[in-house]
Order: sequence, then C-alpha cells, then structure tokens
Amino acid sequence: MAGPPRQMICGLDYGTVPDINTCLRAAYDANYVFIMTPMVHPQYVQEFISGVAKNREGAFTRPDLMLKSSDWNRLIIGKLSPSINVDSPIPHIRANSEASLSQELSFAAHLGIMTVTFKLNSCLSQNMNLARIIYDKMMSPSTLKFLVQVPMENPLKECLSHRTDEEVSCESPWEWWNGFRNACDTDRKLRVALVVSSDLPDEAEINRWIGEPVRALILPTTIFLNNKKGFPVLSKAHQNLIQRFCGLNVRFIITGANRADKLAFYQNYLDHLWKREYAADGPLERFCRGYEDYLQVPLQPLKDNLDSSTYEVFEGDPVKYTEYQKAIFQAIVHKMKSSNRDTSQSQNDNCTDLVVASDEYSIRNNKELIITVVGAGRGPLVRAALQAADLAKARVRVYAVEKNPNAIVTLHALKTDVFGPRVTIVACDMRDWKSPEMADILVSELLGSFGDNELSPECLDGAQNFLKDDGISIPQRYTSYIAPVQSAKLYQGLKAFYDKEKGPLANFETPHVVYLQSKYDIAPVQPLFTFSHPNRDLIIDNSRYDVRTFMVQQNCMLHGFSGYFDAVLFDNVTLSIVPDSHSKGMLSWFPIFFPIREPIQLKAGDEIKVHFWRRCTSKNVWYEWTLSKPVPVAIHNPNGRSSTIELF
Repeated sequence: MAGPPRQMICGLDYGTVPDINTCLRAAYDANYVFIMTPMVHPQYVQEFISGVAKNREGAFTRPDLMLKSSDWNRLIIGKLSPSINVDSPIPHIRANSEASLSQELSFAAHLGIMTVTFKLNSCLSQNMNLARIIYDKMMSPSTLKFLVQVPMENPLKECLSHRTDEEVSCESPWEWWNGFRNACDTDRKLRVALVVSSDLPDEAEINRWIGEPVRALILPTTIFLNNKKGFPVLSKAHQNLIQRFCGLNVRFIITGANRADKLAFYQNYLDHLWKREYAADGPLERFCRGYEDYLQVPLQPLKDNLDSSTYEVFEGDPVKYTEYQKAIFQAIVHKMKSSNRDTSQSQNDNCTDLVVASDEYSIRNNKELIITVVGAGRGPLVRAALQAADLAKARVRVYAVEKNPNAIVTLHALKTDVFGPRVTIVACDMRDWKSPEMADILVSELLGSFGDNELSPECLDGAQNFLKDDGISIPQRYTSYIAPVQSAKLYQGLKAFYDKEKGPLANFETPHVVYLQSKYDIAPVQPLFTFSHPNRDLIIDNSRYDVRTFMVQQNCMLHGFSGYFDAVLFDNVTLSIVPDSHSKGMLSWFPIFFPIREPIQLKAGDEIKVHFWRRCTSKNVWYEWTLSKPVPVAIHNPNGRSSTIELF
C-alpha cells in the first residue's frame, strides 16, 4: 500500500516575461517545474468601454504558437491582470474589468492552461462580483482551476500594531478566503495559495489553514536569510511551517527578486527540507503515502469476503499482532494462575500434604486451555495464540473459526505446514457454530475505525455462547470517539462523488474511512460509545444514543466529525487510533469521517451540540447523526436510507 516519497514541486513567479521561452529555460536550468506568468503585460491597459486604448490595434498578448499545447498545460500558471477590478463602484471601470477578465479567462482556456491565479486582498463584500464571475466559470464545462493567493497575515496588522490609543481589530485573511469560497460553494476547482510573510500567524491560525485546500505556499525571497556560507535559508519558525504543509503535498512558488548567487539555491534548500521531512516519517506515514484525504467506504467483512490483497495489507501491521500476542500471553498466565489456585484449594480441602517445586507444580497442574479465534482470516491471530502459549509454556488447543471459504484454504495449508495438530479449522459463521467445548479465551479482531462499525458487538454476542462463564474475551472493551473538524478538501471530495442511483445526499449520509491530513480539529476528541465483552446482560441491546458538546475556540467552518476508537485487549494491553494515544506505528485502521450536508459557519465561543445514534435491527446496523447547536440541522441517514452495515 505504501507509495514512494512524493517529489517536491517548486515553481517560479515572474513579474514580467519578455520572452516566455527564455524564462522557461532559466527556470528549468534552476530545477523549477513551472512558472507563473501574467496573461497580459502588466502595463498593457485593456479598455473596452472608453479610453485611448479602446481602438488600439494588434494582439492583446503573446500568441499561442510560442509554446506547444502540452507546455502551456504543464508548465504555465496564468496570472490575471492586477488592474482588473470587477467590484469597482465606478460603473465604467467595473464593466471594463468584467470584459478584460472574460477575455483573459477565455484565452487561458484556449491555450489549455490548467490553472489561473489572482490575489485576494479584502473581504467578500468587496469581492462579491468577482466571486460570481469565477463561480460562473467553474460551473461551465471549462477545465480551468483557480488558485487564490491569500496572505497568511493581514498586511495591515504590522501598521495597526503600533496603535495604542484605541483597540484596533485586524481581520484575518482566512475570513476573506472563507467568505469567497463559500460564495463559490466550496467548489473543488477553487484552491488557495498562501503567501508567506516574515511574520507568521499564531499556531491556532496555522492549524485552521491546515483544514483548507492549500495547493501552494508562495515564498517571497525577502523571507530567506543568508547562512554563514551565503546560501539562502529559512528561520526555524518558517522551517516548521514548511514541514507542516509537506504532508498536504503542497507546491512551493518562489517570488520576488533573486537575492542569492543562483536561483537554484532556493529550490535546492526547499528540496532539502522536503526530503528531511519525509526521511523522518514513521511506519504509519510511509504506509499511508498516496492515501492522504482519500475517502473510502468502510469494509463490511461480515457481509463480504475479504480478498487476499486486503488480508495482506492488514497482516503487515507491525504493532497490532504483537499487542494481541501480549494480551493472549497475559490471559493465558491469568488462567494458569487461576487454575493453580483452584487446584491448591482443592488439595487443602482434601488435607493433601503433597509438596512440590513451584515450576513442577505449574506444569503438573497446567490443564489444557481452549482458545477460540473467531474471524481467523488467514491465521495471524492463530499464530499469535500459539506463540503466546509457547512463551507461557501452556498446553492449548486452538479453534480457528472463519466463514470466508477462500481464507479456509490458507488456514488448512498453515495447519499442515505450520500450526500442527493443536489447531482445529472450523469453516462456519461464528454466530452459527455449535462448539464441541467451551473456550477459556475468545480472541477476535473484528474492530473497525469506529470500534463497533464492523459489527464486533453483534458477532461477539453470538460467539460468547461458547465462552466459559469465567472465560476471557480479547478484546475486553472498546470505545468510540468523535471530534468536530473543518476539512474543505473532504467536503469537496464528497461533492464530487455524486451517484445518480443513490441521489445527492447519499455521500453526506455515509461514513467514510480516510487518512486525515487536510483538517483542522475544532475541539478535542470526546468518547462516545463503549462496548464490553463478554456481555452478560439478560437483555442485550447494542443500540446507542448520546449527545456531546464541544466549544469552538476560533472562527471556522464545520464540515463533519472525525471518529476514532481505542480498545483494551486484556488488562493493560491496549490499541488506539485516538490522536493523543495512538499506538505508535500501528497501520491497520484509518479514522472515520461523518460528514454533514452543508458546512456550518462557526464563531469563537459557539457551542456545538451533536447527537449520535447507533440503530439496530435483525438485519442491519446504521448510524444517524445531527446537530441541535449552534443551529439545528436535519437528521442524517434516517432509517439507514443512505448507508447500513449488513448483518447477513
């Protein structure tokens, strides 16, 4: 599953381009992959309504013949003219700007340019007409994408910081972007390029930008320092910023006058930071390369038989089965000690004065333990059980119960070549099996990204019928967690997944498994549902309902809720994908994401009150969710209309 490290992509911003081929050659020689160039010369005034240039003859820009179509497509980002002001209060300037903008966008589409870029320097009220025009273009069949340049810090902040006579507020540029993208319905053709300045925003502001579809960081040459050898470098704070965004696979764009001996030095330094970040990746990060923010519908292993490649991925986890083996070992030792205590008490009751050494006593009184592995798959838990028994010097017999007929083939081969006579293969659904003997230890790995979303409660409730009254279930307990998140990238992805058969709401009522990268955690995670095994309740009910309240720390957008779980396998042996307690290096589970149909604008101090249900029938299980604060929204997935987890 793991992919190779992505290559760092860096471009060069040109203020003017006297000869486009010369500029491309210079950029290529300095290892830059693309250039940003004005669509029209900055001094070329386009006048369509009135003015001396209205009747000017000749082409308004360079011809398409200067490059091949593939080069326009791959190597060029077109910059719209900065003189365009389609929100001007002066009618003839506004009309002239609209005509100029239409002309430049039309020519960009003609050239085959994939991306055009423009600067956003104010709030939505001063850019509403621009938002309308850009959104109209995105709704057309055109393939043009738009890269919106937004400063990370408001340029007025430094000036206003010297004001001491009165309290002065300085709107965050994130608000400009947020208003603009909302007006454009968070379309996936709209992306943001952050212009980095010498002064960086605080950590909370940076975290909020992580939850946006950031495509590029624009780095002015003025923010680079010279090291002792004269090479351009960045401050520690800027290095940390670069490394934060490496995981989002951003592009870098160098802008401004060259202040180094060679243009290539900026690219070389950024490439060094990029490689250093990837070299520091752990097993999880390496495993997930290429799957960042990729939405997947959760597996239903009870309904569908997993294929060989899926088993292979899960079996490659370097942590999970080690922890399972620890848990099984501790459970075996616990059962052996209990057995020895019972035997010792029986001997005392019979006034037996037999005295033996402790090791000999353990061996002579070590009865054979029955370990039942349900959902055995291709045998990793069976292997863990046998290895744990050998370490504990325990006599065991293992039942490997598996419903997948294809995995049964592998289990029989392993029994012949590896497991031996201690293992009995059972081709059966664990809920239907009539065990010939009761188990001392019941082992399963039926957990999903939300703990119970692969129907572990229902499966283990059936399987516990062949577990002794004092038997041990591994896992013993698992808890799901949720947290509100902002992730425009995931929201854009869900909008693009429109399915005619299911309707426009289906994707927003379906939980998705996803390796979350482009997201901002609005508030810390909170526990939701807990299940314990064995479940000895007289009436077993695995339906759940609960409410959680989260406090909003800063203005943001709510796009849904991330979900996690942790599990107690046995005693102090645990597994977790909760961010603060994640089992280091564990690969088997990505978080789950519960979207909401429409993003909700949140203000600092708002209260999010979310309601979650786990609904059950004899045929399937599903989740429903909704909000009552800050605004009530419709219940998502009522009666499991868009997504269910099938029991059969």
